[in-house]
Amino acid sequence: MYNPISCDFFDQLNVAMQRKIPSTIIYLENETSEDQFTLEGIVKTMEVVDGKEFLVLETKEKVRLDLVIKFNGRRHRED
Repeated sequence: MYNPISCDFFDQLNVAMQRKIPSTIIYLENETSEDQFTLEGIVKTMEVVDGKEFLVLETKEKVRLDLVIKFNGRRHRED
């Protein structure tokens, strides 16, 4: 089940996109996974696919926003 992100997280993503800030994203692979993965890059855009929001890096890698644990060191999800 998709859980919408907070307004604070959305604002942080927008600033990172507008300023092209190199970002570090720590996220889960899916809702049932406990394995954490890390991506680094510049967030190019956000998109919605089947009602789920994703951030898209310049490298074309996508991460579902509600699976992000930390974005640039700031926690957005409880483990």
